[in-house]
Amino acid sequence: MENTIKSSALRYGLYLGVFLILVTVLAYVINLGLMTKWWFGIILFLVIIAFGIVSTAKSKSILSGFINFKQAFSSYFITIAIGVLLSTVFSILLFNVIDTEASEILKEKIIESSTQMMESFGAPQSEIDKAIAKMEEQNQFSIISQIKSIAWQLLVFAVIGLIVALGMKKSDPNAA
Repeated sequence: MENTIKSSALRYGLYLGVFLILVTVLAYVINLGLMTKWWFGIILFLVIIAFGIVSTAKSKSILSGFINFKQAFSSYFITIAIGVLLSTVFSILLFNVIDTEASEILKEKIIESSTQMMESFGAPQSEIDKAIAKMEEQNQFSIISQIKSIAWQLLVFAVIGLIVALGMKKSDPNAA
């Protein structure tokens, strides 16, 4: 992969990471409860994908409108990986070093919203109690939990990236 494509993907990854960190800081300052809202997660998910698509499109334009599958996927994935890693490192610092109380508050809010959701779906109280007990045992802001989360996120984004790369690839008809 050419250096210009790599540097473009790295730049978009940094932009994504800074954006995600700013969103985290704003949610932290304005209302921690925002981080528990389903729509908040979906919006961030879509923004991350959009950054990957824009990065791939930029790489394609750098290559005069022609990009192979590997270049398209690499551009997408480098952007996503850098952004998600930067955001996760910041979250680890925020919730494990800077303000450990915030992680406990957020954990309580997650338990509350999960309980409400389970109740609205008509889950039996015994199942709700089991789920709450399991959530109370876990520290989803620990470094190990964050690493597991990154792995799953990158796997999901990689699958999406394969689809994006497939849609964006375009061969040069004049190339031999």
